[in-house]
Amino acid sequence: MISVKVMEPQFEGQTKTKLGNSEVSGAVDQLVGEMLNNYLEENPKDAKQIILKVILAAKARQAARKAREMVQRKTVMSSTGLPGKLSDCSEKDPEKCEIFLVEGDSAGGTAKQGRDRAFQAILPLRGKILNVEKAMQHKVFDNEEIKNIFTALGVSVGTEEDSKALNLEKLRYHKIVIMCDADVDGSHISTLILTFFFRYMKDLIENGYIYIATPPLYLVKKGKDQRYCWNDEERDAHIADMGKGKDSSVSIQRYKGLGEMNASQLWDTTMQPKNRTLRQVTIDSAAEADHVFSMLMGDDVPPRREFIERNAKYANIDV
Repeated sequence: MISVKVMEPQFEGQTKTKLGNSEVSGAVDQLVGEMLNNYLEENPKDAKQIILKVILAAKARQAARKAREMVQRKTVMSSTGLPGKLSDCSEKDPEKCEIFLVEGDSAGGTAKQGRDRAFQAILPLRGKILNVEKAMQHKVFDNEEIKNIFTALGVSVGTEEDSKALNLEKLRYHKIVIMCDADVDGSHISTLILTFFFRYMKDLIENGYIYIATPPLYLVKKGKDQRYCWNDEERDAHIADMGKGKDSSVSIQRYKGLGEMNASQLWDTTMQPKNRTLRQVTIDSAAEADHVFSMLMGDDVPPRREFIERNAKYANIDV
């Protein structure tokens, strides 16, 4: 730890994280150099570990730059650079366009059939995307699904100094909708996508572009009377109401995934602007959100286990 007092400090950059006074940097460099040299000579094992970390960081930084440049290059190529799985919309005004990030090819196929092609685009994602909270930066930019998201949205990636800064001038959709199955796996995939957006595309959340779709859990039917239910309480209430009368036979269909709906059902319940419910993702407290993502998606297990046991309905877990 070094304490420096300067009469007229001059900082580099807007963030003021680095002191720019040349008379200070020379003295600090000399002092740190001497002390560090003495320490490393006396502790060769620590010196070796530090050197290996430096080499690893340099390789990761170089790989991240190459991966970022590749994403950038694909993003700039407007027509030929779009992901092959993307089913784009015909509308070109971003304010009128929306894209659905859909879990899996099966649900993606249903969504493509049920959508309004004029303003709705579909991008199927293969399985669970990379957990960016645990991954090194170059792994993030090198991930195929994440590259497809960058490319489909059309945003420009930041520089090496600020890799998470975005240029939203060429953002192709002003509604980015995460649409996953209404089960545990679907919730996990939604959380992985939200973690990616929070860590690498926070500007999209802060500008109100990120939404979560809410597909129904059940379809309760009695004759021609059909009612969709979004939770167990709604289901039970509709069963009780529809079960009255002479014919009390009520059938219940549980949607295990989006792929179990046909195109018209998915459109009517989840994609039709007049009927659907979209939850807009917002950030009330950046510090609290940062803590939650670190706790739930990071490497430290005990805090996550404690959170799950405190909040889960069924806490018999093995993390």
